[in-house]
Amino acid sequence: MAKKKTKIRLGIIGAGSVVREIYQHLYFHSEYSDLFDIRAVAAPSEHSRNWLGELARVPTERRFADFQHLLEKVELDAVQVNTPDYLHRAPTVAALAAGLDVVVTKPTATTLEDVQAMMQAAKQAGRFLGVDFHKREDPRIKEAEARFQTGRYGQFQAAVFYMLDKLWVADPNHAPRFFASPDFARKNTPLSFLMVHMADALMKITRLTPLRVRATGYAHKLPSLRPAPVAGYDLVDTELVFTTGAVAHLLTGWALPNTAWSTTVQSGRLICSEGLLDLSLDTPGLRELHSEGITEVNPLFRNFETSGRVNGYGISSPGRLYRQMLAWRNGEMTAAQREEAMSPAALGFYTTLVLEGAERSLATGERLASGATLGAAIELRELALQELGRGALAEYGL
Repeated sequence: MAKKKTKIRLGIIGAGSVVREIYQHLYFHSEYSDLFDIRAVAAPSEHSRNWLGELARVPTERRFADFQHLLEKVELDAVQVNTPDYLHRAPTVAALAAGLDVVVTKPTATTLEDVQAMMQAAKQAGRFLGVDFHKREDPRIKEAEARFQTGRYGQFQAAVFYMLDKLWVADPNHAPRFFASPDFARKNTPLSFLMVHMADALMKITRLTPLRVRATGYAHKLPSLRPAPVAGYDLVDTELVFTTGAVAHLLTGWALPNTAWSTTVQSGRLICSEGLLDLSLDTPGLRELHSEGITEVNPLFRNFETSGRVNGYGISSPGRLYRQMLAWRNGEMTAAQREEAMSPAALGFYTTLVLEGAERSLATGERLASGATLGAAIELRELALQELGRGALAEYGL
Protein backbone atom coordinates (compact mmCIF):
# COMPACT_ATOMS: atom_id res chain seq x y z
CA MET A 1 0.00 0.00 0.00
CA ALA A 2 1.40 3.40 -1.00
CA LYS A 3 2.43 5.66 1.84
CA LYS A 4 0.01 8.50 2.51
CA LYS A 5 1.34 11.80 1.20
CA THR A 6 1.32 14.74 3.62
CA LYS A 7 3.53 17.30 1.87
CA ILE A 8 3.43 18.51 -1.72
CA ARG A 9 6.64 19.04 -3.67
CA LEU A 10 5.57 22.29 -5.31
CA GLY A 11 6.89 24.34 -8.21
CA ILE A 12 5.84 27.98 -8.51
CA ILE A 13 5.31 29.35 -12.04
CA GLY A 14 5.00 33.12 -11.92
CA ALA A 15 6.19 35.26 -9.00
CA GLY A 16 4.65 38.69 -9.55
CA SER A 17 2.22 40.85 -7.61
CA VAL A 18 -0.32 38.10 -6.86
CA VAL A 19 2.40 36.18 -5.02
CA ARG A 20 3.51 39.31 -3.20
CA GLU A 21 -0.03 40.24 -2.13
CA ILE A 22 -1.54 36.79 -1.41
CA TYR A 23 0.42 33.62 -1.99
CA GLN A 24 3.60 34.39 -0.07
CA HIS A 25 1.41 34.41 3.04
CA LEU A 26 -0.15 31.08 2.05
CA TYR A 27 3.25 29.48 1.42
CA PHE A 28 5.06 30.69 4.52
CA HIS A 29 2.74 32.08 7.23
CA SER A 30 -0.59 30.22 7.15
CA GLU A 31 -2.12 27.10 8.63
CA TYR A 32 -1.54 25.52 5.21
CA SER A 33 2.22 26.21 5.03
CA ASP A 34 3.11 22.73 6.28
CA LEU A 35 1.54 21.31 3.11
CA PHE A 36 4.30 22.71 0.88
CA ASP A 37 7.87 21.93 0.07
CA ILE A 38 8.60 24.60 -2.53
CA ARG A 39 11.21 22.98 -4.74
CA ALA A 40 11.51 25.35 -7.71
CA VAL A 41 10.49 28.76 -9.05
CA ALA A 42 10.02 29.90 -12.66
CA ALA A 43 9.47 33.51 -13.69
CA PRO A 44 10.76 35.57 -16.61
CA SER A 45 11.66 38.41 -14.25
CA GLU A 46 15.02 37.72 -12.60
CA HIS A 47 14.13 40.02 -9.73
CA SER A 48 10.81 38.25 -9.06
CA ARG A 49 12.16 34.70 -9.21
CA ASN A 50 15.11 35.56 -6.97
CA TRP A 51 12.87 37.37 -4.49
CA LEU A 52 10.60 34.33 -4.15
CA GLY A 53 13.53 31.93 -4.41
CA GLU A 54 15.18 33.59 -1.41
CA LEU A 55 11.95 33.50 0.60
CA ALA A 56 11.48 29.80 -0.17
CA ARG A 57 15.21 28.99 0.19
CA VAL A 58 15.25 27.52 -3.29
CA PRO A 59 18.81 26.98 -4.60
CA THR A 60 19.76 29.21 -7.52
CA GLU A 61 20.01 26.19 -9.85
CA ARG A 62 16.29 25.61 -9.33
CA ARG A 63 15.25 29.14 -10.29
CA PHE A 64 14.27 29.29 -13.95
CA ALA A 65 13.25 31.91 -16.48
CA ASP A 66 11.28 29.27 -18.46
CA PHE A 67 8.62 27.05 -16.88
CA GLN A 68 9.55 24.22 -19.28
CA HIS A 69 12.97 23.97 -17.61
CA LEU A 70 11.27 23.76 -14.21
CA LEU A 71 9.10 20.86 -15.40
CA GLU A 72 12.02 19.06 -17.04
CA LYS A 73 14.66 19.41 -14.36
CA VAL A 74 12.93 19.21 -10.97
CA GLU A 75 10.97 16.31 -9.47
CA LEU A 76 7.61 17.68 -8.37
CA ASP A 77 4.10 16.66 -7.36
CA ALA A 78 2.35 19.86 -8.40
CA VAL A 79 2.72 23.39 -9.67
CA GLN A 80 0.89 26.61 -8.98
CA VAL A 81 0.42 28.80 -12.06
CA ASN A 82 0.51 32.50 -11.16
CA THR A 83 1.15 33.88 -14.64
CA PRO A 84 -1.00 36.60 -16.26
CA ASP A 85 -4.49 35.29 -17.06
CA TYR A 86 -3.99 34.97 -20.81
CA LEU A 87 -0.88 32.82 -20.23
CA HIS A 88 -2.47 30.15 -18.00
CA ARG A 89 -2.99 27.49 -20.64
CA ALA A 90 0.54 26.51 -21.70
CA PRO A 91 2.09 25.84 -18.26
CA THR A 92 -1.10 24.20 -16.97
CA VAL A 93 -1.44 21.78 -19.88
CA ALA A 94 2.30 21.00 -19.86
CA ALA A 95 2.29 20.30 -16.12
CA LEU A 96 -0.80 18.07 -16.31
CA ALA A 97 0.72 16.16 -19.25
CA ALA A 98 3.83 15.63 -17.09
CA GLY A 99 1.65 13.93 -14.45
CA LEU A 100 1.52 16.85 -12.03
CA ASP A 101 -1.44 18.40 -10.22
CA VAL A 102 -2.12 22.10 -10.81
CA VAL A 103 -3.58 25.06 -8.96
CA VAL A 104 -4.15 28.18 -11.06
CA THR A 105 -5.20 31.70 -10.12
CA LYS A 106 -8.57 33.04 -11.25
CA PRO A 107 -9.88 33.21 -13.91
CA THR A 108 -9.08 29.77 -15.30
CA ALA A 109 -8.24 31.39 -18.65
CA THR A 110 -9.44 34.21 -20.87
CA THR A 111 -10.92 32.08 -23.68
CA LEU A 112 -13.20 29.07 -23.86
CA GLU A 113 -10.70 27.27 -26.05
CA ASP A 114 -8.03 27.59 -23.36
CA VAL A 115 -10.35 26.51 -20.54
CA GLN A 116 -11.50 23.45 -22.45
CA ALA A 117 -7.89 22.49 -23.26
CA MET A 118 -6.97 22.74 -19.57
CA MET A 119 -9.99 20.72 -18.46
CA GLN A 120 -9.36 18.03 -21.07
CA ALA A 121 -5.68 17.82 -20.11
CA ALA A 122 -6.66 17.22 -16.47
CA LYS A 123 -9.20 14.56 -17.47
CA GLN A 124 -6.80 12.76 -19.79
CA ALA A 125 -4.02 12.76 -17.21
CA GLY A 126 -6.30 11.89 -14.29
CA ARG A 127 -4.75 14.73 -12.31
CA PHE A 128 -6.21 17.39 -10.05
CA LEU A 129 -6.88 20.88 -11.38
CA GLY A 130 -8.03 23.61 -9.01
CA VAL A 131 -8.81 27.28 -9.66
CA ASP A 132 -8.47 29.87 -6.90
CA PHE A 133 -11.69 31.86 -7.18
CA HIS A 134 -11.15 33.07 -3.64
CA LYS A 135 -14.36 35.12 -3.60
CA ARG A 136 -16.20 31.79 -3.39
CA GLU A 137 -14.78 31.41 0.12
CA ASP A 138 -15.90 34.86 1.28
CA PRO A 139 -18.20 33.97 4.23
CA ARG A 140 -20.75 36.50 3.04
CA ILE A 141 -20.96 34.87 -0.39
CA LYS A 142 -21.19 31.39 1.15
CA GLU A 143 -23.95 32.50 3.53
CA ALA A 144 -25.82 34.20 0.68
CA GLU A 145 -25.67 31.00 -1.38
CA ALA A 146 -26.94 28.86 1.49
CA ARG A 147 -29.84 31.19 2.21
CA PHE A 148 -30.75 31.77 -1.44
CA GLN A 149 -30.82 28.06 -2.18
CA THR A 150 -33.49 27.48 0.49
CA GLY A 151 -35.92 29.40 -1.76
CA ARG A 152 -36.74 31.92 0.95
CA TYR A 153 -36.28 34.89 -1.42
CA GLY A 154 -38.31 33.46 -4.30
CA GLN A 155 -37.20 33.94 -7.90
CA PHE A 156 -34.02 35.88 -8.59
CA GLN A 157 -34.90 38.84 -10.77
CA ALA A 158 -32.06 41.37 -10.86
CA ALA A 159 -28.72 42.22 -9.28
CA VAL A 160 -26.20 45.02 -9.12
CA PHE A 161 -22.61 44.26 -8.11
CA TYR A 162 -19.68 46.64 -8.10
CA MET A 163 -15.97 46.11 -7.55
CA LEU A 164 -13.87 49.25 -7.99
CA ASP A 165 -10.14 49.69 -7.37
CA LYS A 166 -8.10 52.75 -6.54
CA LEU A 167 -6.32 54.27 -9.53
CA TRP A 168 -2.88 53.28 -8.23
CA VAL A 169 -3.70 49.62 -8.86
CA ALA A 170 -3.70 50.23 -12.63
CA ASP A 171 -1.46 53.31 -12.87
CA PRO A 172 2.03 52.48 -14.24
CA ASN A 173 3.20 55.96 -13.13
CA HIS A 174 2.52 55.35 -9.45
CA ALA A 175 5.49 54.68 -7.19
CA PRO A 176 5.72 52.08 -5.89
CA ARG A 177 3.97 50.34 -8.78
CA PHE A 178 1.33 47.84 -7.65
CA PHE A 179 1.88 45.36 -10.49
CA ALA A 180 5.21 43.87 -11.42
CA SER A 181 4.91 44.86 -15.09
CA PRO A 182 4.26 48.44 -16.27
CA ASP A 183 1.95 47.22 -19.05
CA PHE A 184 -0.46 45.28 -16.82
CA ALA A 185 -3.43 47.59 -17.32
CA ARG A 186 -2.82 47.66 -21.07
CA LYS A 187 -2.81 43.86 -21.36
CA ASN A 188 -5.69 43.32 -18.94
CA THR A 189 -9.09 44.91 -18.33
CA PRO A 190 -11.42 45.42 -15.37
CA LEU A 191 -13.27 42.45 -16.87
CA SER A 192 -10.52 39.85 -16.46
CA PHE A 193 -9.22 41.22 -13.18
CA LEU A 194 -12.41 42.20 -11.34
CA MET A 195 -15.62 41.31 -13.19
CA VAL A 196 -14.83 37.61 -13.13
CA HIS A 197 -14.99 37.73 -9.32
CA MET A 198 -18.48 39.24 -9.33
CA ALA A 199 -19.82 37.03 -12.13
CA ASP A 200 -18.45 33.90 -10.49
CA ALA A 201 -19.85 34.86 -7.07
CA LEU A 202 -23.29 35.61 -8.52
CA MET A 203 -23.40 32.32 -10.42
CA LYS A 204 -22.30 30.47 -7.28
CA ILE A 205 -25.16 32.02 -5.30
CA THR A 206 -27.88 31.51 -7.92
CA ARG A 207 -26.51 28.48 -9.84
CA LEU A 208 -27.96 29.92 -13.05
CA THR A 209 -26.60 29.55 -16.60
CA PRO A 210 -25.64 32.76 -18.45
CA LEU A 211 -27.42 33.44 -21.72
CA ARG A 212 -26.34 36.83 -23.06
CA VAL A 213 -23.81 39.53 -22.23
CA ARG A 214 -23.33 43.13 -23.27
CA ALA A 215 -20.59 45.43 -21.99
CA THR A 216 -20.30 49.21 -21.93
CA GLY A 217 -16.80 50.55 -21.40
CA TYR A 218 -15.49 53.97 -20.36
CA ALA A 219 -11.95 55.12 -21.18
CA HIS A 220 -11.51 58.53 -19.56
CA LYS A 221 -8.98 58.52 -16.74
CA LEU A 222 -6.44 55.90 -17.85
CA PRO A 223 -5.73 57.48 -21.29
CA SER A 224 -5.12 60.83 -19.55
CA LEU A 225 -2.37 59.53 -17.24
CA ARG A 226 1.08 61.05 -17.57
CA PRO A 227 3.83 60.51 -18.42
CA ALA A 228 2.64 57.00 -19.39
CA PRO A 229 -0.99 56.85 -20.56
CA VAL A 230 -2.86 53.55 -20.57
CA ALA A 231 -4.96 52.47 -23.56
CA GLY A 232 -7.56 50.78 -21.38
CA TYR A 233 -10.92 51.09 -19.70
CA ASP A 234 -11.49 52.87 -16.40
CA LEU A 235 -14.89 51.28 -15.86
CA VAL A 236 -16.97 48.56 -17.52
CA ASP A 237 -20.65 47.82 -16.97
CA THR A 238 -21.27 44.17 -17.83
CA GLU A 239 -24.95 43.42 -18.36
CA LEU A 240 -25.53 39.71 -17.92
CA VAL A 241 -28.81 37.96 -18.75
CA PHE A 242 -29.52 34.43 -17.51
CA THR A 243 -31.63 31.69 -19.07
CA THR A 244 -34.45 32.49 -16.60
CA GLY A 245 -34.59 36.10 -17.79
CA ALA A 246 -32.90 37.41 -14.65
CA VAL A 247 -30.47 40.26 -15.26
CA ALA A 248 -27.37 41.59 -13.51
CA HIS A 249 -25.20 44.67 -13.89
CA LEU A 250 -21.60 44.08 -12.84
CA LEU A 251 -19.74 47.40 -12.53
CA THR A 252 -15.97 46.97 -12.34
CA GLY A 253 -13.13 49.45 -12.72
CA TRP A 254 -9.84 50.76 -11.36
CA ALA A 255 -9.88 54.54 -11.44
CA LEU A 256 -11.25 55.56 -8.04
CA PRO A 257 -9.23 58.43 -6.54
CA ASN A 258 -6.37 57.14 -4.40
CA THR A 259 -8.06 58.83 -1.43
CA ALA A 260 -10.73 56.08 -1.47
CA TRP A 261 -11.18 54.41 1.91
CA SER A 262 -10.20 51.01 0.58
CA THR A 263 -7.99 49.61 -2.19
CA THR A 264 -11.12 47.85 -3.48
CA VAL A 265 -14.60 49.28 -2.93
CA GLN A 266 -17.19 46.59 -3.50
CA SER A 267 -20.68 45.40 -2.72
CA GLY A 268 -23.71 43.67 -4.21
CA ARG A 269 -27.48 43.43 -4.04
CA LEU A 270 -29.78 40.70 -5.36
CA ILE A 271 -33.46 41.55 -5.85
CA CYS A 272 -35.89 38.64 -5.84
CA SER A 273 -39.63 38.08 -6.08
CA GLU A 274 -39.96 37.53 -2.31
CA GLY A 275 -37.19 39.72 -0.93
CA LEU A 276 -33.61 40.82 -1.45
CA LEU A 277 -30.06 40.10 -0.36
CA ASP A 278 -27.82 43.05 0.46
CA LEU A 279 -24.26 41.72 0.74
CA SER A 280 -22.66 44.87 2.26
CA LEU A 281 -19.23 43.82 1.02
CA ASP A 282 -18.06 47.39 1.48
CA THR A 283 -18.03 47.12 5.29
CA PRO A 284 -15.87 44.10 6.18
CA GLY A 285 -15.56 45.02 9.84
CA LEU A 286 -12.47 47.11 10.58
CA ARG A 287 -12.07 50.85 10.04
CA GLU A 288 -9.04 52.86 11.10
CA LEU A 289 -8.34 56.58 11.33
CA HIS A 290 -4.71 57.67 10.99
CA SER A 291 -2.51 60.36 9.45
CA GLU A 292 -3.22 59.13 5.91
CA GLY A 293 -6.99 59.29 6.32
CA ILE A 294 -9.81 56.85 7.03
CA THR A 295 -9.20 53.31 5.82
CA GLU A 296 -11.55 50.35 5.59
CA VAL A 297 -9.55 47.16 6.16
CA ASN A 298 -10.88 43.77 5.07
CA PRO A 299 -9.71 41.23 7.68
CA LEU A 300 -12.07 38.66 6.19
CA PHE A 301 -9.88 38.53 3.08
CA ARG A 302 -6.46 38.71 4.69
CA ASN A 303 -6.05 38.79 8.45
CA PHE A 304 -2.66 39.39 10.06
CA GLU A 305 -2.22 38.09 13.61
CA THR A 306 0.42 39.19 16.12
CA SER A 307 1.96 35.72 15.89
CA GLY A 308 2.81 36.38 12.23
CA ARG A 309 0.18 33.95 11.00
CA VAL A 310 -2.09 35.13 8.16
CA ASN A 311 -5.57 33.80 7.50
CA GLY A 312 -8.80 34.91 5.83
CA TYR A 313 -10.61 33.69 2.74
CA GLY A 314 -7.83 34.90 0.43
CA ILE A 315 -5.63 32.30 2.15
CA SER A 316 -8.17 29.56 2.93
CA SER A 317 -9.41 29.37 -0.67
CA PRO A 318 -6.12 28.16 -2.20
CA GLY A 319 -5.29 26.30 1.00
CA ARG A 320 -8.40 24.18 0.68
CA LEU A 321 -7.56 23.46 -2.93
CA TYR A 322 -4.27 21.98 -1.77
CA ARG A 323 -6.05 19.90 0.84
CA GLN A 324 -8.33 18.66 -1.93
CA MET A 325 -5.25 17.87 -3.96
CA LEU A 326 -3.79 15.77 -1.15
CA ALA A 327 -7.09 13.95 -0.70
CA TRP A 328 -7.12 13.31 -4.48
CA ARG A 329 -3.56 11.97 -4.44
CA ASN A 330 -4.21 9.79 -1.38
CA GLY A 331 -7.40 8.24 -2.78
CA GLU A 332 -9.56 9.86 -0.10
CA MET A 333 -12.15 11.43 -2.39
CA THR A 334 -15.26 9.61 -3.55
CA ALA A 335 -16.06 9.39 -7.25
CA ALA A 336 -18.82 11.97 -6.74
CA GLN A 337 -16.42 14.36 -5.00
CA ARG A 338 -13.87 13.99 -7.78
CA GLU A 339 -16.53 14.62 -10.41
CA GLU A 340 -17.73 17.74 -8.59
CA ALA A 341 -14.19 19.07 -8.20
CA MET A 342 -13.61 18.69 -11.94
CA SER A 343 -17.03 19.99 -13.06
CA PRO A 344 -17.24 22.91 -15.52
CA ALA A 345 -18.76 25.14 -12.83
CA ALA A 346 -16.03 24.37 -10.30
CA LEU A 347 -13.32 24.96 -12.89
CA GLY A 348 -14.73 28.31 -13.98
CA PHE A 349 -15.94 27.42 -17.48
CA TYR A 350 -19.03 29.65 -17.27
CA THR A 351 -17.05 32.50 -15.76
CA THR A 352 -14.70 32.46 -18.73
CA LEU A 353 -17.72 32.22 -21.03
CA VAL A 354 -19.00 35.50 -19.56
CA LEU A 355 -15.51 37.04 -19.67
CA GLU A 356 -14.86 36.20 -23.32
CA GLY A 357 -18.35 37.34 -24.25
CA ALA A 358 -17.88 40.69 -22.48
CA GLU A 359 -14.46 41.23 -24.08
CA ARG A 360 -15.94 40.42 -27.50
CA SER A 361 -18.84 42.79 -26.81
CA LEU A 362 -16.41 45.68 -26.29
CA ALA A 363 -14.21 44.68 -29.22
CA THR A 364 -17.15 44.76 -31.64
CA GLY A 365 -18.93 47.71 -30.06
CA GLU A 366 -19.41 51.31 -31.17
CA ARG A 367 -16.68 53.67 -29.95
CA LEU A 368 -17.98 57.17 -29.21
CA ALA A 369 -16.02 60.41 -29.28
CA SER A 370 -16.81 60.78 -25.58
CA GLY A 371 -14.53 57.87 -24.70
CA ALA A 372 -17.36 55.40 -24.15
CA THR A 373 -17.77 52.13 -26.04
CA LEU A 374 -21.28 50.75 -26.50
CA GLY A 375 -20.76 47.02 -26.72
CA ALA A 376 -22.78 44.67 -28.87
CA ALA A 377 -25.00 41.97 -27.37
CA ILE A 378 -23.24 38.60 -27.44
CA GLU A 379 -25.26 35.39 -27.37
CA LEU A 380 -23.17 33.07 -25.21
CA ARG A 381 -24.58 29.87 -26.70
CA GLU A 382 -23.52 31.10 -30.14
CA LEU A 383 -20.09 32.04 -28.80
CA ALA A 384 -19.59 28.54 -27.37
CA LEU A 385 -20.76 27.02 -30.65
CA GLN A 386 -18.23 29.08 -32.63
CA GLU A 387 -15.35 28.42 -30.25
CA LEU A 388 -15.91 24.78 -29.28
CA GLY A 389 -18.36 23.20 -31.73
CA ARG A 390 -21.86 21.82 -31.41
CA GLY A 391 -20.89 18.99 -29.07
CA ALA A 392 -19.96 21.51 -26.40
CA LEU A 393 -23.50 22.86 -26.14
CA ALA A 394 -24.89 19.67 -24.64
CA GLU A 395 -21.72 19.01 -22.62
CA TYR A 396 -21.98 22.36 -20.85
CA GLY A 397 -25.75 22.63 -20.64
CA LEU A 398 -25.99 25.44 -23.16
